[in-house]
Amino acid sequence: MARSDTTALAGSRRDPGSSRATRRLRREGSVPGVVYGGGDDPVPFQVDARELRNALAHRGAVIDLALDGGKAQPVVVKEEQRHPVSGALVHVDLLRVRLDRPIQATTIIDLIGADDAPGVKEGGVLEQITREINIEALPTNIPDAIQHDVSEMQINDTLTLSALVAPEGVTLLDDLEETVMVTLSPPRVEEEPEIEAETELVGEEGEVPEGAAAPAEEAAEAGGDEGGE
Repeated sequence: MARSDTTALAGSRRDPGSSRATRRLRREGSVPGVVYGGGDDPVPFQVDARELRNALAHRGAVIDLALDGGKAQPVVVKEEQRHPVSGALVHVDLLRVRLDRPIQATTIIDLIGADDAPGVKEGGVLEQITREINIEALPTNIPDAIQHDVSEMQINDTLTLSALVAPEGVTLLDDLEETVMVTLSPPRVEEEPEIEAETELVGEEGEVPEGAAAPAEEAAEAGGDEGGE
């Protein structure tokens, strides 16, 4: 990612207010946030929600944040808070960075070639165990994603993070041997439920169908009726 890929974002300082004031700000189409780091005090700010979404379109992108028309400063996203139901961005924390110093960040693993893997063609189940990983790089070198080709995977293969080739200038921080990236398991066989046939045996070992009277009982009842007449 080159320096030319940075995104300009204009905002304004805000006074930390009540929850009611924050809700009103969101209804008006703005998102509250705080910018930290760089040896300066944290600064609460607000930005237009649509412009912020555009600025965050690239994962890990450096944003040139200018508040109240002042000098822009490079920042990266520290944390996003989203509505649990709608998924809308409700708060963002930004971190001031120096472009000549590496920072720690996260990125995702993008698997390609899954449909071509021999194990998948044989009916195996490919599962991505780890999607997000920790990396270290200069702010302008943080990739949106790191691709890995799994088109050669066979059934029972397991790939750890050691198989992932990081772009130049990017260091993988997670355990290379212990972090499982993707597995390809044998086909899952669904067991058919056992169906037990229920049969009603009539006349075996003196048994009679439920609700039917035995001949001896019928004779006794008949005799009793005659004696009572």
